[in-house]
Amino acid sequence: MGSVDRQQSTPQLMNRLRMRQVALLLAIDELGTLSSAANRLGLTQPAATKMLNELETALGQRLFERVGRGLQRNAAGERVTGYFRSIRGSMEALNQELEALRLGGAGKLAVGSIMAASPGRLTRALLQMKAEFPMLAMEVAVDTSDRLLAQLREGVLEVVVGRKAAVAGVPCRFKAIEDEALVVIAGTSHPLARRRTVDFRSLLAYPWILQPQGSPMRDLIEREFRHHDAELPRGLIETGSILTTINLACSSEMLGVIPQAVAQSHAQAGMLCALPYRFSHALDAYGSLVPRDRPLSAPAQRFLELLHAKPA
Repeated sequence: MGSVDRQQSTPQLMNRLRMRQVALLLAIDELGTLSSAANRLGLTQPAATKMLNELETALGQRLFERVGRGLQRNAAGERVTGYFRSIRGSMEALNQELEALRLGGAGKLAVGSIMAASPGRLTRALLQMKAEFPMLAMEVAVDTSDRLLAQLREGVLEVVVGRKAAVAGVPCRFKAIEDEALVVIAGTSHPLARRRTVDFRSLLAYPWILQPQGSPMRDLIEREFRHHDAELPRGLIETGSILTTINLACSSEMLGVIPQAVAQSHAQAGMLCALPYRFSHALDAYGSLVPRDRPLSAPAQRFLELLHAKPA
């Protein structure tokens, strides 16, 4: 199918699209076959085929190429799927707000945050929110920036406190808060814990616990290894959990990398040692991330104000 002779106006396109088509496209993207998508939506395969053809006609572009028994997105399908995910995220956010109104307006605020923000700004903002909105239900997901951004796109989260480096492919507004320093941690009885200086080569003698691939922290650590012409150690333990990283490092001779703000409080309590090693590169500043394509609730707007307020 070729493209249309001229671009449709936005009102024309909105008149031709149906939410059922959006659901079908997202189901095909997730499941990989038209038959599986049709089954999920309770459609016959001929009905699903007709609906997909109508969608491609409305958009003036073929969206998939057949590969074996499955369907694979082409360039147009990639772009349309991204926008349709945003539509689903907006509908999820709308559904949550309507449910809050039905329950009397107390509402719910779902926030995602990287661990670095938790000890200071995030805690202060949440406590102030609780004081101002005692009946507001608040949910806080702590994970890596890339995983949190996926939940923001899907409408599961309304605000994310993370890094701008993870924004690619997600239409967001970013406002910086502060830089985040990283440190290598070890247990208090670790052989390196007694040293006044630690060079990179001495770190290679021990096993590592690292963030999963794709996270900004993992990317920085891999850059550090490349900077020193070294390969990543074999037998890694990979986890996005800072708590698991701390527990493993404190109970073994493994080394981990965590935000300095988190390491500092645990080191002061005598739970771990922050090794005297400085990374050659720094992480991008973290900040607030909110979707560009849907409005924020009043609680989310107030949370952002508190999050960016300078500590008294």
